[in-house]
Amino acid sequence: MNTLSNKKVGTFILSIAVWGFAIVMIYPLLWLFSSSFKHTTDVYVLAHQLIPTHFYWENYVNGFKGFAGHSFLLFFRNSLYVTVLSVIGTVIASTMAAYAFARIRFPGSSFWFACMMLTLMLPGEVLIIPQYMLFNKLDWINTFWPLIVPSFAGGAFFIFLLVQFMRGIPIELDESARIDGCGRFHFFAKIMLPLIVPAIVTTAVFKFIWTWDDYFAPLLYLNSAEKATVSLAIKSMADPTMETDWGALFAMSVLSLVPVIAVFIGFQKYIVDGISTTGLKG
Repeated sequence: MNTLSNKKVGTFILSIAVWGFAIVMIYPLLWLFSSSFKHTTDVYVLAHQLIPTHFYWENYVNGFKGFAGHSFLLFFRNSLYVTVLSVIGTVIASTMAAYAFARIRFPGSSFWFACMMLTLMLPGEVLIIPQYMLFNKLDWINTFWPLIVPSFAGGAFFIFLLVQFMRGIPIELDESARIDGCGRFHFFAKIMLPLIVPAIVTTAVFKFIWTWDDYFAPLLYLNSAEKATVSLAIKSMADPTMETDWGALFAMSVLSLVPVIAVFIGFQKYIVDGISTTGLKG
């Protein structure tokens, strides 16, 4: 009985600790959502109060008007355009590269895989100037191409994730397919792809979130307001030279989280499957 009571007490304490940690983690989101319904002055005066005294629904109306004569709908469309194409490019390139590393033995495969893995330890800051000079030579500055085209070269992290997932699939499938006269492309398209759906969805979701939330790359390559993405547009709404409409800014920040949360919740099952089985060999 004492052992059972100790377990219950331990479980209760652990539950309280988890709930407390969850509240600490989710409080900034609750504060952001609450502030999106407050007047700008109340954001400062009633910063500690989660429930607004008056709900200013016009914050969402004013925020959606955007800035520089452009509606926020344009910025959402820009972000969606860049994000979707980046996801498509990353999934296609990373999946094909991972299949080559995981299933095809070619000269120097181990060396090139090691080189690919080494790029994970390369700080992104050292690539900024060379990439900018390259895209400037191509006359791609103030276009979406610098944000999209690199994705069609894949990503080292995603290639590694997919390689580990593919290595968990029995090699006997390849041998059986070859005996039946199945070529590499047919095997890849008809057999391998359906088996690695969780890893592909995990790749797509992570790439979607990272691209949608990216602020630095659009700031570096996009100069005009009509090409701004959501993250860049939200930052541009905060004007240090005049009074900022914080209520409208927070309202647009809340709306910018909707696609990310929806994608994460909608594909949560695949993300768990894709991560939990990565690295396991059959």
